[in-house]
Amino acid sequence: MKLVHLFLLSSLVLAGCQPAPPAGGESPVAANTPVAPPPTGEPPPPPPMPEGAPIYTKGKLEPLPGVKAPKLTKVVKAKFTTTQGDLFVEIYPESAPNAAKRFIELIKAGFYDNTPVFRVEPGFVCQFGINSKPGKVEWKDKNFKDDPSFFHLGTATLAFAKAGPDTNSTQVFINYNDNSGLVQQGGFTAFGKVVKGYENSTKFKRVEEAGDQGALWADTEGFIKSLPNKPDTILKAEILK
Repeated sequence: MKLVHLFLLSSLVLAGCQPAPPAGGESPVAANTPVAPPPTGEPPPPPPMPEGAPIYTKGKLEPLPGVKAPKLTKVVKAKFTTTQGDLFVEIYPESAPNAAKRFIELIKAGFYDNTPVFRVEPGFVCQFGINSKPGKVEWKDKNFKDDPSFFHLGTATLAFAKAGPDTNSTQVFINYNDNSGLVQQGGFTAFGKVVKGYENSTKFKRVEEAGDQGALWADTEGFIKSLPNKPDTILKAEILK
C-alpha cells in the first residue's frame, strides 16, 4: 500500500520522525494537520506522540488515557511463520470484538498463508493481508464495522488498515512505534500484540515496488514473482491450541 503521509499511519509521523516518502512522490504534511485516510486502506502518517506515551510495554495492551477500557480476560494465541522467523501473537477478543473475530477467521481460512509483507515503513509499521487466490480474494469486500478504540497502538500491537469508517477487511499492520495518534486520526483499533519474535518483524525488507495494491489483488503470486526484489513473506499463520 502506498503511504499517504499525514500523521503516523492508515496503514505516519512518529514522535520526532516521519516515514520515508512512498513511491509515487507523495510527501509528508505537517504532523498536526488532520487528514482523511487514503483510499488505499493504509493507516495515514501519525500525529505526534503525546509526551510520556509509552513506546513499548510488556504484557497485554495498555489502555488509552481517559477511557474505560474493558478487562482483557480472554486470549487467543497464534503463530506466524515468516521468512524472517516466527512471530507469536496474542489476540484479545474483548479489546476489539469485530477485529479479533475477523483476524481469527482469516487465520483459520489460511488467508495469510504465502502472502507478502508488502508495506514496510521503518519506525512506523509493516503491513500485510492481500491474497488473490480463489476462495481468498472474496474476503477483500467483506468489510466489518469499526470497534471502539480503548488501547494504545503501541510497539508490537496489531490493527486493521482501512480507507475510512467501517472499511476494515483483511489488511493488518504491526506498529513499530507508539502510533496512538492514529486513534484520533482515523479510529484505528488495537486488537492484538506480537508477544514473542517481534524483532523478526523489524527485519522485514522494505520493497516499495511491492506496494501496488491493484496488482497484488489482481495476481498476488504472479506480481511478486515479477519483482526483481522480493518482499518478505508470511509462510503460514495458525491458531495455537
